[in-house]
Amino acid sequence: MQMMFQFVTLIGSVTLFLFGLNLLSVGLQKVAGDGLRSFLASMTSNAFKRLVTGVGVTAAIQSSTATTIMVVSFVNAGLLTLAQAIGVIMGANIGTTVTSWIMAIFGFSYDISTISFPLIALGFLMMLNKKNKKIHDLGEIIIGFALFFVGFAKLKETSGILLDNLDLTGLQALTNLRLGPVNVSVLIFLLIGTVMTVCFQSSAATMAIIMLLITTGVIPFKLAAAMILGENIGTTIAANIAASVGNTTAKRAAMAHTVFNVFGVLWVLAIFPLFLNFIGFIISSTGLPDPNTTDLTDTANSDTIKMSLLYSVTTMHTLFNVTNTLILIWFIPQIEKIVSWIIPAPKEKEVFRLKYIQGGPLSTAELSLDEAEQEIVHFAEICYNDFGYMRQAIAEKDTAKFNELREKLVKYEGITDRIEYEIADYLNEVSKGDISGTSAGRIKGMYKIIGELESLGDSGDAVGRILSRRNEHGLDFDAEQLKRLGRMCDLLDDAFKAMSANLKAPYTSLKDITNGQDAEYNINECRNTLREEHIINIEENPNYNYQVGVFYMDIVAELEKMGDFMINVSEAKISENG
Repeated sequence: MQMMFQFVTLIGSVTLFLFGLNLLSVGLQKVAGDGLRSFLASMTSNAFKRLVTGVGVTAAIQSSTATTIMVVSFVNAGLLTLAQAIGVIMGANIGTTVTSWIMAIFGFSYDISTISFPLIALGFLMMLNKKNKKIHDLGEIIIGFALFFVGFAKLKETSGILLDNLDLTGLQALTNLRLGPVNVSVLIFLLIGTVMTVCFQSSAATMAIIMLLITTGVIPFKLAAAMILGENIGTTIAANIAASVGNTTAKRAAMAHTVFNVFGVLWVLAIFPLFLNFIGFIISSTGLPDPNTTDLTDTANSDTIKMSLLYSVTTMHTLFNVTNTLILIWFIPQIEKIVSWIIPAPKEKEVFRLKYIQGGPLSTAELSLDEAEQEIVHFAEICYNDFGYMRQAIAEKDTAKFNELREKLVKYEGITDRIEYEIADYLNEVSKGDISGTSAGRIKGMYKIIGELESLGDSGDAVGRILSRRNEHGLDFDAEQLKRLGRMCDLLDDAFKAMSANLKAPYTSLKDITNGQDAEYNINECRNTLREEHIINIEENPNYNYQVGVFYMDIVAELEKMGDFMINVSEAKISENG
C-alpha cells in the first residue's frame, strides 16, 4: 500500500512539474504578446538570424514545443516560408537546452522549493490585479515558476524513495545487452526516451527523469545519453500532431523538425563512443570526474560525482543540438527538398475552406487573432472572386454560360455564409480565454468585418437573382447601360483593392483609410449620376424600356450597397486599434 501511495505521489509530482512548466510558458507568452509574434515573423533575412530567433524565443518561453507549434502555425498562415521555419526550429532545439541547465544548476544545487510557497502567495496576489494585465500575467509566471520547482523537488524526493525500495535488477540487466557489435541497450534506452517524451509531451520532463536516474545510480551515463537522443526524437511528435490539420507547407515544417533530429541521432550513434568521450573530456577539463569512468559507488565524493553526471547529461543535450545545428544550417535547401519529397503537394488544390485556422486557438490570444486576421484576408479574396463572377454575369448574353455563372454565385453565397460562421466560432473560442482589452477590441472589430464580408456574398447572389428575373422576361441591357454598369464595377474593383490593403495592414499601424473612403465616395457619386440619367431617360426618351430600367437600377443599388459593405470593413479594421 505504501509503495502504491508513493507511485501515485510520483505521478502527481510529474503532473505538478508539467503544470508549472506549462503555466510558466503560457505566462511568458502572454507577457511577450504581440511582440513575440512580430519578433518571430520579422527575423527572416538570413539563416543565422532565424537561428538566433529560435534560440531566443525558446529560451524566453521555456518550451521548444510551443515555439515549434507557433512556427508551424505561422507557416500555415503564410507568415513564414518553409526555409525560414526550418532555421527557427533549429534554433528552438538549442533554446530548449536552457531548461535543462536551469534544472541542473538550481534544481539540485539549490533548494528553490523552500521559497516556492511565498512565491505562490506573491503570484496569487498579483493575479488578483485585474486592471493591470501585465501584473496579472507576471503573477502567473511567478506561480508557474514556483510550481515547476515544487513539482521537481517532490519528484526527486518520491523517486528516491521508490528507487530505494524497488528491485532494479531487471532494469540493470538491460544496461549491458549486446547483439554482436550492436549495443542493444543503447537502442532500448533511446526508445524509452522517445516514448517518455511522447507520453509527457515535454522534453523537460524527460530530462528531469534522466537526471534523477543518473544521479541515483540507476543507469550509467552512456544510457542516459541514449535517452537524451530518444527525447530529441520524441519532442518532434507534438509539432507533427499540430501540423496534421494544417496545409502542406505546415506539415513540411513539422517534418523538417523530425528530419533534423533523426539525422542528428543517426550521426551521433555512428560515433557514439567518441561523442561520449569528447563530453567526458569537456567535463574533466573543468576539474570534475569523467562520467564515462566515474565509480558511482564512491560515496565519499558523492556530491562531486552527482555534479559531474548532471553537467554531463546537460552538456550532452546542448552539444548534440548545437553541433547538429552547425552541421545542418548549411543544408536548409536540401532539407526542404527532402521534406517536400516525403510530403508531396496535393494533386488538387483545396478550395472554399478555412486556410489558416486549422485547429483550436493557440496558447495566447494575440497569436490566435493573428491567425484569424490572415483568415479574414483570405475571406476577402474569396469575396473578390465572387465579385468577378458577378461582373461576368452582368455582361454575359449566352444563356448556358450565364446559368453556369449563376450557379457559382449561389455557391459562393453559401460559401461566405459558412466561412463567416467558422471564423465567428473560432473567435468565440478565443474570447473564452484570458484576453486583454486590446484583444477584446480586435475580436469585436473582426466580428463586424466578417459580417460585412458575408453581406458581399449576399449581394453577389442578389445581383444574380435580378439578372435571372430580367432573363425570364426576355429582356436585356443595351450597350450604354452595360457600359455604365461596367464603369461602376471598375469603381467597386478599386474599392476591393483599398479594402484588401487595409485588411492586410497590421492593426497597430493602420491609421488612415482615406483610400477606402475615396473609393466609397466615387461609388456613391456614380450611383447618383446613373440614377439621374435613368430619370432623364424615362422623361425624355420615348424608346427607353422602363422595365429594363427597373432591373438596371436594382443592380446599381446593389452595387452601391457593396461599396458600403467595403468601407464598413475598413472602418471596423481601424477600430481594432482603438
